Amino acid sequence: MSYTALSAVAHRIQVGQPLPFNVRNADRTLLLARGHRVADAGQLQALMDRGALVDLSELLGERERLGQLAREQLPGLWREGLGRVADALQRAPQEGLDEALTEASQPVLALIERDPDLAIFQVLRQEGGERAAYGVRRSFGAAIAAYLVARRLCWDGDTLERVFKAGLTMNLAMLELQGELAEQRGPMMPAQYATVLRHPRRGREMLELAGIDDRDWLLAVERHHEVEDGSGYPTGTSEVGEIASLLRRVDTYTAKLAARGHRAALAADVAGRQMFMQDPGHPMTAALIKEFGIYPPGCFVRLVSGALGVVVGRGPTVACPIVACLIGPGGRPLPAPLRVDTSEHRHTVSGVVGDHAFGREFTAGELMQLALA
Repeated sequence: MSYTALSAVAHRIQVGQPLPFNVRNADRTLLLARGHRVADAGQLQALMDRGALVDLSELLGERERLGQLAREQLPGLWREGLGRVADALQRAPQEGLDEALTEASQPVLALIERDPDLAIFQVLRQEGGERAAYGVRRSFGAAIAAYLVARRLCWDGDTLERVFKAGLTMNLAMLELQGELAEQRGPMMPAQYATVLRHPRRGREMLELAGIDDRDWLLAVERHHEVEDGSGYPTGTSEVGEIASLLRRVDTYTAKLAARGHRAALAADVAGRQMFMQDPGHPMTAALIKEFGIYPPGCFVRLVSGALGVVVGRGPTVACPIVACLIGPGGRPLPAPLRVDTSEHRHTVSGVVGDHAFGREFTAGELMQLALA
């Protein structure tokens, strides 16, 4: 490891804000861990006077740091990212939410940029862990989808980050209820329905209580269920806004891909087809379909040959993904996954299948490993 004096990078430290790197003593032992807050300028000066050091590798930005990692390390980082987002959302409506979300978001955005196919995997195949309840996982997936589509639409960098944060927080006021409804087999009770109807406004109020004053972010959360023809809620306004309009579409799409107690998840090709039929010609929906494809990474498919596999990457067109075959045309498991390009006629995808076609269930971790192989 190589080190530099803390004094050389002191400009990257903001008093009262979390440290962006570990601070070490002259003998390399840890003094202050990343995330610790330097109380005042006097404490910072005292650290520099004692010859504190910083590991140069920690000075890399998230994108640069991830660029140096092997792809095999990425699944673990995705799980960490979801956990950090879950922890950050627990702050609402306390102050410091914006800073917590910014800190949690940066590694995730870097992961999306590093490997968009693996990012789409997170939308289709999320492993939650104890810290990430159903509602958080749904918000995480919707935020990833919104970021990818906004990027395809060539929105600027600041707006992309705002889109991601708005996606994470649009259902802030009903995260627990989402988990209840996901397991509930009967219709919504009146109190549940009332919570759903008021969650956009309540979400904005929670963000404001947490000290967030970004008007575009707040409006996006408040209006993400409004529709340009005035048929949405909670107010029926026709003045929706671009970010809210995008959030409504990705929320609808990712909800189709999520299983609930009373129904299974829709097949990815069916979800995409429904989106296209419900919203034909809209550039946001067109961008969503182009970004995810008809067979997005993470879905199981059957090829015309009879082989079965999992989509591990997007191909040259929306209908021609890269597939890792696990079962051969004769119905026997292959000794090792076989990657095929489905743009070749003999490997054309004939349709989406469920886990049952393989005779076993796969964890998200297993599938991501197949994507990396």
